[in-house]
Amino acid sequence: MYKRVLRPILFLLGPETIHKLVATGLRLAFVIPGIPWLIGRLLIIDNAGLKKKLFGLTFDNPIGMAAGFDKEGKLYNHLKHFGFSHVEIGTVTPEPQPGNPRPRLFRIPQDKAMINRMGFNNKGAEELAKNLRKRKPKIIIGCNIGKNTLTPNENAVYDYCKVFETLYPYFDYFVINLSCPNIKDLDKLQDKENTKKILHEISKLNAQKPLKKPILLKIGPDHNEKQLDEIIEVVEQTGTDGIIATNTTTTRDNLTLEQNKIASIGNGGLSGLPIKEKSTGTIAYIAKKTRGKIPVIGVGGIFTATDVLEKLQAGASLVQVYTGFIYEGPAMIKKINKQLLKKN
Repeated sequence: MYKRVLRPILFLLGPETIHKLVATGLRLAFVIPGIPWLIGRLLIIDNAGLKKKLFGLTFDNPIGMAAGFDKEGKLYNHLKHFGFSHVEIGTVTPEPQPGNPRPRLFRIPQDKAMINRMGFNNKGAEELAKNLRKRKPKIIIGCNIGKNTLTPNENAVYDYCKVFETLYPYFDYFVINLSCPNIKDLDKLQDKENTKKILHEISKLNAQKPLKKPILLKIGPDHNEKQLDEIIEVVEQTGTDGIIATNTTTTRDNLTLEQNKIASIGNGGLSGLPIKEKSTGTIAYIAKKTRGKIPVIGVGGIFTATDVLEKLQAGASLVQVYTGFIYEGPAMIKKINKQLLKKN
């Protein structure tokens, strides 16, 4: 019903408009007594065969919501009722920022893809902390951290540390995002020395806390083997707990959309089915190179149980979805988990 009826209607409106309408609708619906229970009853599969233990946390199943869907920390408990085992919130920066000018989010239905140049639009770490204090998490939540666009790269480490300090009490794990292609010059922070410096400073702060939280590094899909070797080296040297692979790509590979239409969209990170193989290849390389010693969360091009299994067999411990959820609809996680149980 979602693909045949609801999705065509929703896709008549712009992606950001639909996101706001859906978010508002969820918050209003979940105030009605019985609605959360009913949706959970319909969509959650609770089975010990799906549970995953990682970073000292027990995940109800392998599938989480990737960063970008819940930027303000208002939807994570709602998403639990759709079957997700965890939700990554953000990307969050120290200070509020509007992001890039609109339009900045584009659907490519024929390729099951999206292009975005959102630019870390969010209301800042302090506002997110207020939201989290109001809503006790009923699900594992992670915090995806970025720097403010106007912060020079040489001062970026202070942004990452400030967000970590502000939000440390509220999250189960943290993700250092140096790979988003939609922030000017952010990719320059992915070089070995900058990555090492930021991860080292976060690690120092983490070590001073009463309970160390898992710290992960989110990487892009376009690294060559030499660059991946350097990332692995830095992760090992800084004691970083894991890697999220991968972010979006600036390439336009595997698109069937006409070149003039691709050009009209302009810059931005490509997500969805076209990056599936790149993402899986990156996971497989890291897993093989480290003999599975560095946990990996796989992201990119997941639409079906087969896609999830490919990521897990490549070496991922967990996976995350976003674009796939937009195209497949609210029953996606239930369908995948049912298939995973059959294949176990």
